[in-house]
Amino acid sequence: LCVLPSSSEGFGIAEKIVLLTFISAVIVMAILGNLLVMVAVCRDRQLRKIKTNYFIVSLAFADLLVSVLVMPFGAIELVQDNWIYGEMFCLVRTSLDVLLTTASILHLCCISLDRYYAICCQPLVYRNKMTPLRIAVMLGGCWVIPTFISFLPIMQGWNSIGIIDLIQQRQFNKASNSTYCIFMVNKPYAITCSVVAFYIPFFLMVLAYYRIYITAREHARQIQVLQRAGAPTDGRQHPPDQHSTHRMKTETKAAKTLCIIMGCFCLCWAPFFVTNIVDPFINYTVPGKLWTAFLWLGYINSGLNPFLYAFLNKSFRRAFLIILCCGDERYRRPSILGQTVPCSTTTINGSTHVLR
Repeated sequence: LCVLPSSSEGFGIAEKIVLLTFISAVIVMAILGNLLVMVAVCRDRQLRKIKTNYFIVSLAFADLLVSVLVMPFGAIELVQDNWIYGEMFCLVRTSLDVLLTTASILHLCCISLDRYYAICCQPLVYRNKMTPLRIAVMLGGCWVIPTFISFLPIMQGWNSIGIIDLIQQRQFNKASNSTYCIFMVNKPYAITCSVVAFYIPFFLMVLAYYRIYITAREHARQIQVLQRAGAPTDGRQHPPDQHSTHRMKTETKAAKTLCIIMGCFCLCWAPFFVTNIVDPFINYTVPGKLWTAFLWLGYINSGLNPFLYAFLNKSFRRAFLIILCCGDERYRRPSILGQTVPCSTTTINGSTHVLR
């Protein structure tokens, strides 16, 4: 977050009950969903072999911290219409909010780059690019870079230069005798924070997924052409083998899944970051309730990603079912050594293949 105004208009009793029910559901959904993602990758050997899943686990950890360290305190202030934890903890909580939100979108940016190298480049290039050291450096950057727009400037007060009087005016409501955790920013910080935390990563993701879409469409066209061509007669063309075709289809489906995840993230956070830049230039006149709606729309995304994985990714769905069903054998992958399906052999292009 780069701006966190209070909802100084307040809410009625009925509104608070509805809000508390909704917020509690969001928090529980985020905690359980992200824990499920982390446990699934840790327990499933096949999921651990996929390099992209290291970014997904780190993303789930960031969303889990949002649901544990940030959302409950925001919910308490929203329902009680008061901040009771002091000014220092207000700064810490706001810094964590900025840090974890920025970390989430940087993780999605890294995921898009990982998919770009895997799908648009040759497999050898991908293996050379995505080494364990490079993955560790990218994950470290996802957590270190956000500190330069969160804890460092917020604790130093750089965001409040020139608007201190306005902040103090809004922190205490004389009419209701209430204190709020106000986080307002000046124009330079609003632009810098929004560009680093949202707009640059968003541009990189759009560019990467556009290239992935073009490549996936070309792969699909090649598969159709080669399948229609059948067996070659001149020796210059070769029909796609089963492994290559399966790999193309798998990578294309994974790209579509991650694109949907990125799209949901942008839909959840774009209203906040657009308003974040506009508000300082219109003398901070955006209503508090509108800020609250945009803020919690973004928080919803922290609990949304695990459900996207469950419905759009077969491997995650199987791992979730195994965990939730206490290791039910029906959902486990069939063992190659344990198969008793009758087999026959055939020769294709000089190599022997087993048909089951």
